[in-house]
Amino acid sequence: MRRENNGRGLFLLLAVLGINFEASLNAAGIPITKHQQSPNIILIMADDVGYECFGCYGSQQYKTPNIDRMARQGMRFEHCYSQPLCTPTRVKLMTGISNARNYSAFSVLNRDQKTIGHYFKDAGYSTAIVGKWQLFGAEHYPDKFREKGTMPLDAGFENACLWQVDLQGQRYRGPLMWIDDENKQFEKGTFGPDVATDYLIDFITSQKEKPFFAYYPMILPHSPFVPTPNSKKQTNKNQQQNFEDMVAYVDHLVGRIVDAVEDAGLGKNTLIIFTGDNGTHQRIKSTLNGRVIQGGKGLTTDAGMRVPMVAMWPETIPKGKVSTDLIDCSDFLPTLLEAARQKVPQHLDGRTFWPQLQGLPGTPRESFFCFYCPRPEKTPPVRFARDKTHKLYGDGRFYHVAMDPLEETRLPTDSLNDETRVIYEKLLKVLNSMPAEGQSLLKFPTP
Repeated sequence: MRRENNGRGLFLLLAVLGINFEASLNAAGIPITKHQQSPNIILIMADDVGYECFGCYGSQQYKTPNIDRMARQGMRFEHCYSQPLCTPTRVKLMTGISNARNYSAFSVLNRDQKTIGHYFKDAGYSTAIVGKWQLFGAEHYPDKFREKGTMPLDAGFENACLWQVDLQGQRYRGPLMWIDDENKQFEKGTFGPDVATDYLIDFITSQKEKPFFAYYPMILPHSPFVPTPNSKKQTNKNQQQNFEDMVAYVDHLVGRIVDAVEDAGLGKNTLIIFTGDNGTHQRIKSTLNGRVIQGGKGLTTDAGMRVPMVAMWPETIPKGKVSTDLIDCSDFLPTLLEAARQKVPQHLDGRTFWPQLQGLPGTPRESFFCFYCPRPEKTPPVRFARDKTHKLYGDGRFYHVAMDPLEETRLPTDSLNDETRVIYEKLLKVLNSMPAEGQSLLKFPTP
């Protein structure tokens, strides 16, 4: 008993001093429990699907039992926001930095960026990425973008199985997949998302010697909307029905990954997070709690940016908890670094929500800033700051988004009541603290 108490005391002292837990506890002869080990981490991000498409958010239209189970066994977040489009979100999530500071072109991740893959590789993790890349500038992009981005193995990932790296090809039936630095063409009977998921499961089950970090930016349920292997009609042309089937297949693949973790005996030491990269395609309509929500991909409204987010880690994340804290996609990197007991760089724009995942209050963000300019060569940026209830754009538009999610009625800033004036001034301060313009197009060091 005395040794156990001394162990707890030393553990707390090490935490205060910031000393490496495992090395110090081992040196002291104190056993390490699973909760004291570096956790495995799996970050899954679906492509083009908003929060309204999941049962755990109240949908009865979509079938998502596995993700709903994750929410019951873990934590669901009500206010998670991406960028309105895929590449901007991926750049922000992978670097923890606002697009205002490091985004230069669609389909491009600047080569000078340190990514989530680099951080975990440097921390001694095995790293893998599967799914969709679209960050190098593949063959079908104009010359000024082509091959100007980053290759997966140069982004800190040791293992990779991806669609659209240097070549485009098909993503669904008969996919062209870039696997560990080589392109492989599959037959038409093969479904691309299955190839990526099979690779990830093989990676998970092979990791015995050290912790792993796996990032799965999914191929599904992005258009074209096609039948899945589980669809009743393999020739169906109904885009709405095919999309609903694709969401169900997203859930099926997530279930396979969770089952693989549990079957490998890794469940109690693995953090799994599921989220999305932007809202649902604008051709899709979904009903949620009696309200029809038209997809808003590409728009800066809730329909374009409010995404699902659930996290599960048995015995670490409280069961069935719902958080109303504000989460921005830049927050994933610092959060996962803290979960892995790694130092969080000061230059990141993201804020950790690791305490909240453990059931603690933490220090939730009061607002977040969005810089949206997916194609800087064509359009000026859209800038705004928002909290859970209000949004202020750089051009002066001010909305009560909690009551007006489509942003149809501007609030008159010259006649606000005292309470709303305080919110306005807070958001204006956030706007003024961030760059008004982004970096120059394709600004990165030349080889």
